[in-house]
Amino acid sequence: MIQAVESSAHASAAVLAAYSYCETVTGQQARNFAYGIRLLPAPKRRAMSALYAFSRRVDDIGDGELAADVKVARLEEARATLARIHEGAVEEDDTDPVAVALAHAARRFPIPLGGLDELIDGVQMDLRGESYETWDDLKVYCRCVAGAIGRLSLGVFGTEPGARGAERAPEYADTLGLALQLTNILRDVREDAEDGRTYLPADDLAKFGCSAGFSGPKPPEGSDFAGLVHFEVRRARALFAEGYRLLPMLDRRSGACVAAMAGIYRRLLDRIERDPEAVLRGRVSLPGREKAYVAVRGLSGLDTRHVTRRAVRRRA
Repeated sequence: MIQAVESSAHASAAVLAAYSYCETVTGQQARNFAYGIRLLPAPKRRAMSALYAFSRRVDDIGDGELAADVKVARLEEARATLARIHEGAVEEDDTDPVAVALAHAARRFPIPLGGLDELIDGVQMDLRGESYETWDDLKVYCRCVAGAIGRLSLGVFGTEPGARGAERAPEYADTLGLALQLTNILRDVREDAEDGRTYLPADDLAKFGCSAGFSGPKPPEGSDFAGLVHFEVRRARALFAEGYRLLPMLDRRSGACVAAMAGIYRRLLDRIERDPEAVLRGRVSLPGREKAYVAVRGLSGLDTRHVTRRAVRRRA
């Protein structure tokens, strides 16, 4: 069982200001993520914003225009910041508001901060230009950049006392992260190609005649691009189905947060499945009203009840 260990002490003005900075970053840049964490009580929402702000910093280093050696140095600076947080060496008057907020969140919740080191490892894989021959290879990367975020988030959410199978909660959180990341990879396939990156496994690309890559709004000549997309969609759906087993282990609002974020990505997956070539023409996204509907659905507990009923049927 994983439980939040929230302190009753009030945060200082300096800490609240640091959290406010992180929440601003999250609100401006997170889009899909922000819809989910709005459903959380303030302490958990602030902690999730601190996690997001640090993760965003790491991602921006990898995706930015800096020279490769400068990126490597900046990532090591991020690791050093994590080390300071681990050691309890970040004071409330530190000049880095993300470090202040994250340090406070790590004192308040059992957050496995090593997951942020894994995120840095994943970004370093990007900097090295690594490609992936098989799904097992790609899973290593996905666990670094997304599975780790699932496990970090679980540290904030906690599990309900007495939840059945709660010892597997980190595994389910990790798997849900993989599902979200594979959806991201499908959505961004052309954008990544334009940046010189290929994430889909090489053996999958070869199987469907797509080894030439995706340099324009049309699939490679003679390829079965739709077959490739549908194959990866099925893989992502299986990951979602496994990861959703986390929902009944969470309290209502944490479960609503997870259901909202995952639900947005599942609907993206539906759109991609209906029109595979849309990902080559531009970024597939959901309108705000649809995201709001998914958030309301999550808060209603519909997804959690569905998962619970399915688990009961399996045990019957």
